[in-house]
Amino acid sequence: MTLLVRFSVLAATLALPLSACSPPPLPGAAETVMVVHGLARTSASMLLLGARLEEAGYRVVSFGYPSRHEPMDQLVERLRTALAECCLDAPRVHFVTHSMGGIVVWNYLQGSTPPNLGRVVMLAPPARGSEVIDELADAAPVRDFLGPAGSRLGTGQDDLPAALAPVDFEVGVIAGERSLNPFGSEIIPGPDDGKVAVERARVPGAADFLVLPAPHTFIMNRRDVAEETVRFLRSGRFGAPSDVGAGSAADPDSSVRDEPAPGPGALNPPPAPSRAP
Repeated sequence: MTLLVRFSVLAATLALPLSACSPPPLPGAAETVMVVHGLARTSASMLLLGARLEEAGYRVVSFGYPSRHEPMDQLVERLRTALAECCLDAPRVHFVTHSMGGIVVWNYLQGSTPPNLGRVVMLAPPARGSEVIDELADAAPVRDFLGPAGSRLGTGQDDLPAALAPVDFEVGVIAGERSLNPFGSEIIPGPDDGKVAVERARVPGAADFLVLPAPHTFIMNRRDVAEETVRFLRSGRFGAPSDVGAGSAADPDSSVRDEPAPGPGALNPPPAPSRAP
C-alpha cells in the first residue's frame, strides 16, 4: 500500500468520534502506535506522520480529544477509555505525541502502566512548561481560548508540568529549534521552536534527546522526524542502526523535505544527525 493510500485511509477516520479506534490492524502487524495531537489541534495534524508510521509497518491509532475544553484529568480518562477500546489485545502499544499530547500521555502513564506498553516519542513537549503561556495565560481571552488544561502549561510551580515525576518508561524526545513565531521567540530564552524552549522540552528520565531544525507547529510533518521516531520505536535510541524498510533504498534528501514521499516504499532512515549534548 502506497503512502498516498495510507494517508487517504487515515484521513477517512476523521469522520469518526473523538476517541474512535482507527484503522483496524494491518495484516500481520504486531505493534500499534497511538498518535496524540497537541493543543488546539485535531487528529488531522498527525495524518502525515501516521501514514509514515504505517509505511514502516505499524498499526496506527489516532487519539482525538477536546484539548481546549476539559481539564487534564478528564483528558487522561478519555485516553484510558480509548486504550481499553483499541489496544488491550495489541502485543505492544507505543505512543507518539505532539506538544500537549505528550503531557496527556505522561499524566496517564504516571498513574498506570499498561502491560503491553512499548516506547514513547514526544515531539516538542512543554515538559518544563512554556514561557509563552506564562506571558499570555493571565489574559482572560487567551485563557479562555487555551482552556483549563492548556492554560496550565506554564513554568510555574502550580502548573501541570511541575507536578510530573521523572518518567519510568522509555521516552525519546525530539525538540525543534526553528521558529516561525518571532513574538514567542522574543519571550523564550535560548534556542526554541517558537513556543517551547529546547531546554524546556527535556523530559527528566528520558532515554534520548534530539534537536532538529523544526518549528513547533509543523515538527510532526518532517520526514526526518518520522525517520527518527521509527528509529526510537525500534531500538530505544535516536540514530541507532535500524532494519526499518529493509530492502528499500534510503532517500538521501529526506531529512530536509516536509512533503510526502512521491511513491511507494517503506520508510528507511538515512544516517542519523547529531544528537544534542
